[in-house]
Amino acid sequence: MTATIDKPRLQTRYNDEVKSNVLKEFKLGNVSRAPKLAKITVNVGIGRFLDNQKLKPEIRDTVISTLSTISGQKPIMLMAKKSVANFKVREGAPSAFMVTMRGDHMWHFLDRLISLAIPRIKDFRGLKDTAFDQAGNYSMGLTEQAVWPEINMAEVNFSHGMNINIVFENSNPDLSKYVLKELGMPFVRDEE
Repeated sequence: MTATIDKPRLQTRYNDEVKSNVLKEFKLGNVSRAPKLAKITVNVGIGRFLDNQKLKPEIRDTVISTLSTISGQKPIMLMAKKSVANFKVREGAPSAFMVTMRGDHMWHFLDRLISLAIPRIKDFRGLKDTAFDQAGNYSMGLTEQAVWPEINMAEVNFSHGMNINIVFENSNPDLSKYVLKELGMPFVRDEE
């Protein structure tokens, strides 16, 4: 007997409803012109936590644990490409941890972000819809990892934020905003 693995809920919704709605709404005509979710990256900058260009093991372990738990993948450490005296950063010093998700991991992460993490943000009034770049990619930041239900803050040494980038193919800001709205992303409502 072979086990069938269900497709992620949001991916099924995108393929069954959202894609055809985008094609009709923007009169794209061809299915291949529909915007596609390519990847999601999550970065945690650690430059401010460096002590004489060295990263404390407890900080490193906390960030790795957080990113591994919320993404289901092991993060990579990024090193500074050049020295910047104003930020007290030297070339080759650790600067961030990053994880890139594609496929099912990406869809599951987006589903948990929209339905679990974002509603837990304190004093949440909606996401700004101005954080799209020209290619339609969306960027947002979280100020602490406590919004993720799988993170036990009693076991965490310190609180840190993260940047989340949702990358699209074949898109522009209007198309991406429409797709994310249809998938349930809670943007600030337009006051008319």
